[in-house]
Amino acid sequence: MTEFNGIRDLVPTGVWIDGVAVPASGGRTFPVIDPATGDILAEVADASADDARRALDSACRAQKDWAATAPRQRAVILRRAWEILTERTEELALLMSLEMGKAVAKARGEVAYGGEFLRWFSEEAVRIGGRYADSPAGTGRILVKHEPVGPVLAITPWNFPLAMGTRKIGPALAAGCTVVVKPAEDTPLTMLALAAIFKEAGLPDGMLSVVPASDAASVTAPLMADPRLRKVTFTGFTRVGKILLKQAADNVLRTSMELGGNAPFIVFEDADLDAALAGVMLAKMRNGGEACTAANRIYVHNSIRAEFADRLAEKLAALRVGPGYRPDVDLGPIINAKQRANIVALADDAVAAGAVVRTGGKAIDGPGFFFQPTVLDEVPRTTRMHSEEIFGPVAAVYGFDTEDEVVAAANDTEYGLAAYFFTRDLDRALRVSDALHAGMVGVNRGVISDPAAPFGGVKQSGLGSEGGSEGIGEYLDTKYVAFTR
Repeated sequence: MTEFNGIRDLVPTGVWIDGVAVPASGGRTFPVIDPATGDILAEVADASADDARRALDSACRAQKDWAATAPRQRAVILRRAWEILTERTEELALLMSLEMGKAVAKARGEVAYGGEFLRWFSEEAVRIGGRYADSPAGTGRILVKHEPVGPVLAITPWNFPLAMGTRKIGPALAAGCTVVVKPAEDTPLTMLALAAIFKEAGLPDGMLSVVPASDAASVTAPLMADPRLRKVTFTGFTRVGKILLKQAADNVLRTSMELGGNAPFIVFEDADLDAALAGVMLAKMRNGGEACTAANRIYVHNSIRAEFADRLAEKLAALRVGPGYRPDVDLGPIINAKQRANIVALADDAVAAGAVVRTGGKAIDGPGFFFQPTVLDEVPRTTRMHSEEIFGPVAAVYGFDTEDEVVAAANDTEYGLAAYFFTRDLDRALRVSDALHAGMVGVNRGVISDPAAPFGGVKQSGLGSEGGSEGIGEYLDTKYVAFTR
């Protein structure tokens, strides 16, 4: 493919260990597919359990030296990585668009967003604190310090292949931890390109390894069973997170889990309708709907629901669909055939139950894996779509009559990652933000992710926080040292 050939030199395709890309043991590879065409972009090394162990060996050898590296030096490397990443915005945006389908303009946004985690945690690296105090009983002195947890396994998803990497690698390196990354099999190229950027930024060999693999469990399970690993951080489906949590129990690993979502988006009768429509376009259509924070259940007060659904349908129908790397495209393809089939099944189930199709509703014939921008109105709450993540460009609209009713409906889910609502009533804004069971709440805004804020959920949406001042703490152990007076 011509587009990929232009950036091929940016992307290693081997297993990244000790600062170089090497073939997988046995020479195995797997293809990376362009979801817009079904064509093969590249063949990437298919890591085995032996390759994963070699990566962990490298991380363990490097751990002591990296933990002893001055925080300022760690900060300098992270900031330099941010600078290089920013300089390579166009190449990285094109690479992401090719391997996972997002519109290239949105991919540029991910480069900026992902880069900010490197800049933020370069600043946090020199602010790892502690405390010193007299014992209240007068019997001694209390010294509390924070130390790196040790080697980290980071498992990243396909939907934000750069930002989910920097959001994990940034705080881990800032804290003094070495990292082994298992990228999603659909999108390993961006992570391999990021590894090369870190090397160029001056990161010593062994501090970061990347083990792409077509069978995730074949490389993660041996690492999870190795007592030298001390931390696992994962972004992905809840069912996979539960497996990892069970595996983590054997060696009592520190865990960070950013899991599934089923975000409600509530539009109250007093909302600014123009602002709410702009907000839902951001909350629903960010990354083409392939985001764990995406507005999954759009609750609109029945007094304005019909108008809202009609206007939303106009906006989605106007989106231009095609390969994300074309400059005139607003919405790229779904990541793969399996995910598109799931979207089709959810939409068909809703329509069969009585949902009204305002626009779209169907898969688009190939090549590639496209689905029409879709608005479904009057969706029954008994449908699969109400309880399962859509992860695609389908806006499901539900009506409601009272505040208590909609808050109860919004909370009626096993998930609790993100929630959004629009109102002009300050008392209601405070009241509803308190009542929603979610780790993150957007009030009159459709995008809430911010490198300076903690990102994480409650209930089955996960454990721990990424980003913000809280993010680096996920990679630090607390040590108490007792002194006599």
